[in-house]
Amino acid sequence: MKLQRMNRRALALGALAVSGALALTACGSDDTGTGNGGDATSSAQAGNIKCDNAKGQLLADGSSAQKNAMDAWVKQFTAACQGVQINYKGGGSGAGVTAFTQGTVAFAGSDSALKPEEVTASKKVCGGGQGIDLPMVGGPIAVAYNVEGVDNLVLDAPTLAKIFSDKIKNWNDPAIAKLNPEAKLPDLKIQAFHRSDESGTTDNFTKYLIATTPDNWKYEGGKAWTAPGGQSASGSSGVAQQVKQTAGAISYMELSYAKDASVVAIDTGASEPVQASVETATTAIADAKVVGTGKDLSLELNYGTKADGAYPITLVTYEIVCDKGNKAETLPTVKAFLGYMASEDGQKILAENDYAPMPDDIITKVRETVAGLS
Repeated sequence: MKLQRMNRRALALGALAVSGALALTACGSDDTGTGNGGDATSSAQAGNIKCDNAKGQLLADGSSAQKNAMDAWVKQFTAACQGVQINYKGGGSGAGVTAFTQGTVAFAGSDSALKPEEVTASKKVCGGGQGIDLPMVGGPIAVAYNVEGVDNLVLDAPTLAKIFSDKIKNWNDPAIAKLNPEAKLPDLKIQAFHRSDESGTTDNFTKYLIATTPDNWKYEGGKAWTAPGGQSASGSSGVAQQVKQTAGAISYMELSYAKDASVVAIDTGASEPVQASVETATTAIADAKVVGTGKDLSLELNYGTKADGAYPITLVTYEIVCDKGNKAETLPTVKAFLGYMASEDGQKILAENDYAPMPDDIITKVRETVAGLS
């Protein structure tokens, strides 16, 4: 397990070295992140941050997947821009979208693009405009588990679907044993955990199951968990904690939450099972298509990829903001902060937290869109 974690870290750092033109990936924590100035000398990048009249307090909420990245961004930005306070509460994608459409936050983070009805609701708070999706972070959804003595577990989509719908109940089930002929699988009950809150991570995880094994996963997708069985916990940090402390546990979470756990390799039908890493997620997400219209940059992912070295269970976290009609008192800070996140320096921070930068062609469009917010 220790070697596995070291390999993931090495991949993350390697991906940073070649990022720019290729990269993409994601992750988080659920405590409130704040910044209120600080020591500007704490960051070598602080001098490159453009504050552009940023001032006062900025409230945001949403995806816990990106919370670890958001905390790092807030630390750097508020160190450079004295007097600015940024409070990002990683309450989950559902909570973030709700807060945004109710007008209580300046922007939201979501691991799923806005639905048509959410775009309609956003028009009430975006005077003359609407909410748009700006892809800022992407990454692998790791499947972490806690089974003593089993360090290199391989699972495929049908087996995952059966585990998370309570059809496979024990770790020595024949379906798991077939995929892991050399593993000493214990006679131990599987403790499957899912998110209790509405989550874009849940949405993307179930989209993967729907796309790859529809015969074994006949439940609705979306941010809310709908399959039977299992136990629930709140936020990415909640499910990660349950895996850490519960023998026989398994759950899905962003890679940054799985640092201290064993992680499943996915049999996609490629030449070898694929590990969750910055590099393998980048390979999978690189062929994502922009399907949004106008200034919206929502993406379509290929969950069914069978390419060698492509990790299929991925997500993209969007920052949701009004294209027009932003509040005058927060607009300068929103533009400056989102602009920093999308900048070369802002994107470089991601790999340090088990994330990877967005591809050049996409992040260039994000920068242009942020610059034109009004």
